[in-house]
Parts: sequence; C-alpha cells; structure tokens
Amino acid sequence: MGDLPSTRVQPSRIFSVLGVDYTGPFLIKNSFLRNTKSIRAWICIFIRFASKAIHIELVTELSTNSFLNAFKRLIARRGFPSEIYSDNGSNFVGASNLINEIKDDVFQNFLIDNRIIWHFIPPRSPHHGGLWESAVRLTKYHLKRVLQNTLLTYENFYSLLVQIESIVNSRPLTPLSEDPDDSDVLTPGHFIIGAPLTFLPEKSLDVKHSRLSCRYKQLRALFEQFWRSWSRSYLQTLQERPKWQVANDIYKVGQCIVLHDDAAPLAWKIGRIMNVHPGADGHIRVVTVKVKNAIFKRPVTKISVLPIYDQS
Repeated sequence: MGDLPSTRVQPSRIFSVLGVDYTGPFLIKNSFLRNTKSIRAWICIFIRFASKAIHIELVTELSTNSFLNAFKRLIARRGFPSEIYSDNGSNFVGASNLINEIKDDVFQNFLIDNRIIWHFIPPRSPHHGGLWESAVRLTKYHLKRVLQNTLLTYENFYSLLVQIESIVNSRPLTPLSEDPDDSDVLTPGHFIIGAPLTFLPEKSLDVKHSRLSCRYKQLRALFEQFWRSWSRSYLQTLQERPKWQVANDIYKVGQCIVLHDDAAPLAWKIGRIMNVHPGADGHIRVVTVKVKNAIFKRPVTKISVLPIYDQS
C-alpha cells in the first residue's frame, strides 16, 4: 500500500485542498402541486483532504455551467480552494477547459490570482479517488434507503442534504485529551466552525415518513431515519472484528468510547472506560463506562473505541 499524499496529512485551511464527485440521480418535484412533473437532480459532494469534512450541493444538470454554479456557492461560503482533485467526468473536464480558454473572464482572473490548481486522476481508475468515493457511498447508500419512492421539492431536498452534511461532519474522530473526565471529541465540524455541530431541538417523530401528511414533519422524519441508519453503520466501522483465532483485547481503562445506544441526531454518546471485567478465560467482554454523570455496564459489542495511537 502506498503512502498517503502529502495533501492528506499537511495542515491547511478548511476546504483548501478538496476532492469533488457527483452521485445520483434522484427524482425531485417541480412544485408542491399534486400532479407536478418530476425532474432529476444530482448531489455534488466536496470533501476536504485533511479532515474529511464534506460540503454538499444540489444540482439539476450534469452540465459544466451547473457545476460552476455549485462551485461558486462553495467558494462563497467556504472560501476558495488551492487545489481540486476529481475524476475525468465531462462536467469537470469541461469546467477546466472553459476556465483555461476564457482569458478575460472574471472567473478566470479569480483562479489565476488565487492559484487554484486542478488535478485529474488517471482515466478508468476510480480507486485513485477513494477519498471522495467513500464520501459518496456514505451519503448515497443510506439516503436511497431512507427516501425510497418519496419525492421532495428542490427546497426540501436541499434542506435534507444540508442536515445530512451536518450529520456526517459531526462524526467523532478522536478524543481531544487524555483526561479520563473529559468526554469531548474532535469532529470534522471543529475544523469548520471551531465547535461541534448542533441542530435545532425538536420532538422526535418515531413514525414512518410516508404516514405523515405535513411536509415539514415528513422532512424531520427523513432526517431522523437517516441519522439512525448512518450512525449505526458508522459505529460498526470504528472497530474491526476479525475472526477469533487471535485474542485482541484492545479495551483499557481511560479509553474514549462511543456507545451504540439510540441517541438524538448529532448527540453522540461519548464516554470513558472506567473498569474492565475479564471473563473466566481472561478475555474482556464487559466494561464499565462513564457517560457524562452516568455509569453503565455494557458488553464490548455495544461500544466502539475511538482511534487512539499509542506513542510508547
């Protein structure tokens, strides 16, 4: 396996070096009318190389102009990037060619002044873009299963995507300190706003979105269903569970963990291991964890240890 590119490990401003890709299509409605015509839309995902923070835009065409509009919206809210990586999609190649051909355009002058460099991966090699392909999979896999045949308007679909962006950017990465009483963790959201991302608290809707007549409540239910599906899947990826030929007791007192218990959206249950309870065979299968002011006993199958790199 090759080393990570230098842009993946060097500190930089948020969204300074990023990858971009499309996923879709999804069907959306033109208006709130009952028999309105449905149109296709795509999700444009930008991902920062260093922190894997994502930025999502919704586009209704695969054209170069549509991508440039999404790119300008990214620049307006996140600042201009210094380097962009993408595949050889016609919209990305077309945007690059358009920028290089138009010498007197204001957008071209902007790119020259700020030294934005565009990199294309080799043709027919999607594994070279594994970083943004994984971001696409994180979003598309669960979104399609939550939406099913539901048709949303452009406004509602875009609102849902922005909330999904906050969910993905709220995922815990590593503890902020080694203090056993500190349960704060680092998230991609810290690199965007300097603090954990939050959402407007509302009463939970524990019903299927298809049973709701109010469009606002339907959108809320979709958001909660995506949170439950995505968060469970993400927690499973935090901890490898190989076959049991070799003992792998990685649980130690003081480690930062995430409980697999149900929680409100963006409210990860972060805690610390207070004690371990080995079985008769000496292997740890139960631990005592402290989450805020509460102490629980949980099997190791219901917790995920956040990545901690031993410097010894």
